[in-house]
Amino acid sequence: MNLLEAKNIHKVYTNGKRTLEVLKGVDLNIVKGDFIAIVGPSGAGKSTLLHILGGLDEPSEGKVIFEGQDLCKLDDFALCKIRNQKIGFVFQFYHLLSEFNVWENVLMPALISRGLFTTDHYLKVEVGELLGRVGLSQRLEHFPNQLSGGEKQRVAIARALINKPDLLLCDEPTGNLDSKTGEEIISLIRKIKSETNMTVIMVTHNLELAKIVAKVYHLKDGILVS
Repeated sequence: MNLLEAKNIHKVYTNGKRTLEVLKGVDLNIVKGDFIAIVGPSGAGKSTLLHILGGLDEPSEGKVIFEGQDLCKLDDFALCKIRNQKIGFVFQFYHLLSEFNVWENVLMPALISRGLFTTDHYLKVEVGELLGRVGLSQRLEHFPNQLSGGEKQRVAIARALINKPDLLLCDEPTGNLDSKTGEEIISLIRKIKSETNMTVIMVTHNLELAKIVAKVYHLKDGILVS
């Protein structure tokens, strides 16, 4: 059974009388437990496609079916609930909240899903254990501006995992890191994938990085090919 299906996805941007068609009929079927990469040059539309797959953006045409539901037909509340509880996001530029420390950044998605005033002891233990898994046990009270790039990305990964999502979407997860740190982050994602059998979709322009996954798709001229 497919976890995610993208059917005839088009994305057109309009600026005055000018139009730019970035995606030109993308089809993609993802089975639960898949680990795939979508590769292509910068500007090819990889991030746009990933955002559509995760319900962060809407296609101009086509539909995205996630666990049997058409994301394009859901209201904002239902869509936000799926993004919060079912899909984890890891972005190139981390998107951490600067006014919150490491602990609070990771905790935030769980607070949203379980109640902003929760005092669940097990949740607190879970956050601590998750930060330990990503090697940040000694950084709990540090703020984003006190962390290295690799540490910020580890926080972002922990935050993406706190609600135990079915799908992890990684948008150029090493694009803002040096090669050594990037390798460490990819090793961490692979380790988590092997431990949880989570479904992972990663977009990258790095062909060497794409070799670690089970299947690679190429996005070229708005079309996705394997």
